[in-house]
Amino acid sequence: MSEGAGHPESRNGTDAEPVLQLDSFEVQVAPITAQSRPFLHELTVSVLWPHRHSDLDFLIRQGRGYVALDEIGRPVGSAMHFPMGEDFALLGMMVTPPRLQARGGGRFLLRTILRDCAGRDLRLNATRSGYRLYREEGFIDVGKVWQHQGMVGDVPATEPLAGIEIREITPEDHTAIATMDAHAFGADRSPILAALMEAGRGLIAYRAGRPCGFALVRAFGKGQVLGPLVAEDERLAIALTARALGGMRGLFVRMDTPCQGTDLRAFLTAAGMVQFDTVTEMRIGPQRRAEAGIVTFALAAHSLG
Repeated sequence: MSEGAGHPESRNGTDAEPVLQLDSFEVQVAPITAQSRPFLHELTVSVLWPHRHSDLDFLIRQGRGYVALDEIGRPVGSAMHFPMGEDFALLGMMVTPPRLQARGGGRFLLRTILRDCAGRDLRLNATRSGYRLYREEGFIDVGKVWQHQGMVGDVPATEPLAGIEIREITPEDHTAIATMDAHAFGADRSPILAALMEAGRGLIAYRAGRPCGFALVRAFGKGQVLGPLVAEDERLAIALTARALGGMRGLFVRMDTPCQGTDLRAFLTAAGMVQFDTVTEMRIGPQRRAEAGIVTFALAAHSLG
């Protein structure tokens, strides 16, 4: 990885428009620690991501990774992975400005993370700028994730679901939530899930005494994020979303949903949370996220799944 300032030279020894000759400089790659937060914040600002200092601190505590620094200590890229169980990890915080991407910096950081994750199944959420790189490094498509966000307005009324009880989460529900999440997510992320619950609040749904869904809400970015959300069907996912948004009128809320159905996304739009962007979920290894039974309807974050 190299780039640097040189001196202009004329083409073919004439007085034509000068060409900038670049000299090389070394980029050092250091492990991410708590002290790396200012570097990560500078990088996220450079790509217009909304992460606050506390959001970055949360990710640093949950994951491992690297930050690349130029010769005068400026951050020029980052990459992290978030181990979940012994055989799975989710990749995130893959931030590489265009000038470093063009010189292979993003690929170098990704391959460094892949080396650390050898033997694990992997998943990530690819932005448009990173999609081609991930395909070239062996990731295959899982599906699209729709990012909905906006100021919550009037939340559409929903019909009651027969036999469903939705209530606030208590500590006694944590085991049931971890079990549902492990099935829907496809890996055990109990430590991260516990940290998410501690950071916010949540709802759990029961049908005839059996847990059948949950939703978590916490502060993030410009306001609040609703996720993860898992449920046994889209109607229940909408009911949980409606209940969670009920007291949030006038607040900025974001939800990232891999739901292929259109009803949940139409509900979000009607509530003021319009579609803002999409990313592509990708994987190396088998498809582990559940496609039947209790499934995922909203991510905790792009970096956490």
